[in-house]
Amino acid sequence: MFVVIAGGGRTGSTLAAVLLAQGHEVRIIEYRREVLTHLHRELSTETIFEGNASNPQVLEQAGIRDADVVAASMLTDADNLAICFVARKSYGVSRTIACINNPRNAWLFGPHFHVDVALNQAQILASLIQEEMSLGDMMTLLKLRRGRYSLVEEKIPPGAPAVGCTIQELSLPPQSVIAAVLRGREILMPRGALRFEAGDEVLAIVDPPAAVALAALFTEPHRE
Repeated sequence: MFVVIAGGGRTGSTLAAVLLAQGHEVRIIEYRREVLTHLHRELSTETIFEGNASNPQVLEQAGIRDADVVAASMLTDADNLAICFVARKSYGVSRTIACINNPRNAWLFGPHFHVDVALNQAQILASLIQEEMSLGDMMTLLKLRRGRYSLVEEKIPPGAPAVGCTIQELSLPPQSVIAAVLRGREILMPRGALRFEAGDEVLAIVDPPAAVALAALFTEPHRE
C-alpha cells in the first residue's frame, strides 16, 4: 500500500514510522525547516518530500496519482479539507484520512469534502472516558469494523450474576459472542454447557449496547 502523508508534525511522522515498520510505501510531505530537520533524524531520506502539501503541484511530485491512501495532518483544518477534496476529485485516491485541529469544525469532515475517516482527538477522548465509565473493569482490547464492534475482556469476580451459570443459561445480549474463556492456564471453548466460575477471564466480541449489558452479567451487582 502506498500512503501519502501531508504534514510532518508529530502525528504525521509517527504515522509514517508505523506504516514503514509494517512494510508499506510512504511519502511524507513537509516544508518547515525545523520539522524537516526532525524528520531526517527519524525517517529515511527517500520517505521525505520537501514542499507544501496544500499545493497540488507538490502533491503530484510526491506521487499522489499512485497513492492508495492520503492522510492529511496539516496545521489548519482548511488545508486538511482541501487536500482530501483534491486527492479524491482530481487524482481519484480511493481512501482519505484527515485530522481535525478544531473540534468546532468537525461537521465539515465528511462526504462533502471527500473525507472518509476524520480523526477528532476531543471526540475520541470523550468516547474513551464514557466507555470506561460505563464498562467498569471490562477492558477493550481491539476495535473492529470502524469501532462498531470491540473485542473485550472481563475477569468475573465472586458474586457476579454469571457465576455458576452455563453459557446457554445466560441471557446474553444481542450482538455479543463469547470468543473464549481463560481459566488458569487453560483456554476453554465457549460451548453452551460451559459453566462460569469466579476468576474466569472472558473474551467477547460486542457492539456498544451489548458491552454494557455483558458487563452487568460479569460484574458484582453493587458495581453495575
